Amino acid sequence: MNFAPQKVEMQRRADGTILLRSPQKLGSYARCVTEWLVQWSDKAPDRTFLAERVGERWKKLNYRETYGAVRRIAQALLDRGLGPERPVAILSDNGLDHALLALGAMHVGIPVAPVSPAYSLMSQDFGKLKYIFELVQPGLVFAADAQKFAPALAAVGGKSTSVAELLETNPGSTQEREHSKVRPESVAKILFTSGSTGMPKGVVNTHRMLCANQQMLAQAWPLVEARPPVVVDWLPWNHTFGGNHNFNLVLRNGGTMYVDAGKPVPGLVDITARNLKEVAPTMYFNVPRGYDLLLPFLEKDAELRRNFFRDLDVLFYAAAALPQNLWDKLQKVAKAEGRSPAMLSAWGSTETAPLATSVHFPMERAGVIGLPVAECELKLVPAAGKLEVRVRGPNVTPGYYKRPDLTKLAFDEEGFYRIGDAVRLADAADPAKGIVFDGRVAEDFKLSTGTWVHVGAVRVKLIAAADPLIQDAVITGHDRSEIGALVFLSPGTKDMSLVALRDRLAAVLRKLADEGGSSMAPRRLLLMTEPPSIDANEITDKGYMNQRAVLERRAALVEKLYSDSPDVITS
Repeated sequence: MNFAPQKVEMQRRADGTILLRSPQKLGSYARCVTEWLVQWSDKAPDRTFLAERVGERWKKLNYRETYGAVRRIAQALLDRGLGPERPVAILSDNGLDHALLALGAMHVGIPVAPVSPAYSLMSQDFGKLKYIFELVQPGLVFAADAQKFAPALAAVGGKSTSVAELLETNPGSTQEREHSKVRPESVAKILFTSGSTGMPKGVVNTHRMLCANQQMLAQAWPLVEARPPVVVDWLPWNHTFGGNHNFNLVLRNGGTMYVDAGKPVPGLVDITARNLKEVAPTMYFNVPRGYDLLLPFLEKDAELRRNFFRDLDVLFYAAAALPQNLWDKLQKVAKAEGRSPAMLSAWGSTETAPLATSVHFPMERAGVIGLPVAECELKLVPAAGKLEVRVRGPNVTPGYYKRPDLTKLAFDEEGFYRIGDAVRLADAADPAKGIVFDGRVAEDFKLSTGTWVHVGAVRVKLIAAADPLIQDAVITGHDRSEIGALVFLSPGTKDMSLVALRDRLAAVLRKLADEGGSSMAPRRLLLMTEPPSIDANEITDKGYMNQRAVLERRAALVEKLYSDSPDVITS
């Protein structure tokens, strides 16, 4: 594997603040995202860029076909009066039409706002969708299935325009002129992220952010330039992981992306397994929950296992901590095929395009999130017994769309973005060994004894100890004498008797208690019967649990957890 040197520059300040930066200088990068498309249309016109399953076959677009379609769509959008102040809104899932429309808009300086389909299809009141439309005021709306999205479109007074209609336009000099005007500071995307409370925030993603971040990634992982990546990916393009990190990695390096219609949920993960049985990826990206659900397929299906690992260089996880037991199982199935793909991770957010750190060195176990990428600085500020991390660099957002109030609050006096996470050095004596994610600063709390509880570490430890019973858990105990947890069970527990399940979980609590440490061992559990709500902001469509929102919405259940109710599981 060809990786950047494992080095970092560190500076300590008198107040305990630590500054970390890469010794690498950032190389030159593209002016705008679609410069990559123009480049590969010339260099490898017949290479497949995008593929989407249609029935039993894959519908494919090569680079030349994609560029031709993008020019047509760009002209059509300009003809309809769209521009920097009249963005495109995309409501539907990943797909060829979604990709073409987004690239067509960005090609001529029209921002694209991909919106989580969950806000249209899983919401009961369309509250978040209405807020986004009022903020963005899109000049054109696209939903791949207008009938399925009809209630959502009616709620916002919108009408879907088909990509086929846009493709009927002949490209002219207007789109060429507007393309030449796109600058690094031009807005490429408006990506929406939800905090623990309130409505989604529109994160401005400029072309500079996206192009610089891919150069940062390539310098950390030179292997992406040596071998055009082949990726089978489900991660949603309305999120920065799928839409910026993965999609742009493929485009920037002349690779091929197979759009996976699967999802990390029971039933839909079967689609992912089928796709991976047909297409051998060179790099595979997922969230921990996705690996958890895919693993049984890899363990049971020898044909799938052979094809999946055949050409695989990298197994990558992000968006949440990977439990060590899952890490070990993934390594075991890889070794069964005589393969040892690099297990890699990274860290960042929608506001950092997304990479701020990258693992570009061998890891022996889960937890390390890498070192700063080139020209991206980290500032570690002491806070509540931890180190709050802040970020500065060309990959960082200039702010929130039409919300100068939120933008002002997001940056400190030195221009570092306040991301809200905490980190620590993996080895205090050797910072080059990387940093470790240490939870969300806002999620940690103190017990009534004054002891700090680091929520992220407790959650991972509980899930690993109960493997495979618990899908996720929300940790409780603020100003109480002991830690508890609201537990969401794995689908595989549905056939277990409640008595057997409670006995197993009680044994887990005893085991954790025996390991010691009141700040690391939950003493009581309460099983959740209602799944987390996306309308209430309890969970994202990537499966990330919002600790604060769950605790606020289920405050009565937290009180029950600390009562003498027979429903409470104790050791």
